[in-house]
Amino acid sequence: MDDDPVITLSRWEGPWEPDDPDANFKADVALYGRLDPLATLEGLSRNIDVPVGALARYVLAKFATSGSGAALELGPSAIKQLASFIDQAEAAGTDETRLAAYHSLRQFISWLRLPIDDPDTY
Repeated sequence: MDDDPVITLSRWEGPWEPDDPDANFKADVALYGRLDPLATLEGLSRNIDVPVGALARYVLAKFATSGSGAALELGPSAIKQLASFIDQAEAAGTDETRLAAYHSLRQFISWLRLPIDDPDTY
């Protein structure tokens, strides 16, 4: 199609400042930039007979929308509840409250996983 965008898969190694709030993400960009994603996409393309460009578009779109997809699946109430555990712990600022938040998160996630781990529960 004439309006399909074209991009160059470029490598990037920085630099970034140690106190950069996005330093972890930038380090990941540099690390994964060493790999050639086309090797995987080309193999998949051959195996399932879908063009490489269509697979690349799918992968990029799926990654780019995964946050909003997760938010839709969890729902606003669950997100607010999960965030409240962290917000309360950070407001208190102690290791004890952070550990309590971890336990609250673990219990909440365990509750969310229950029907997945044991479909006969309900």
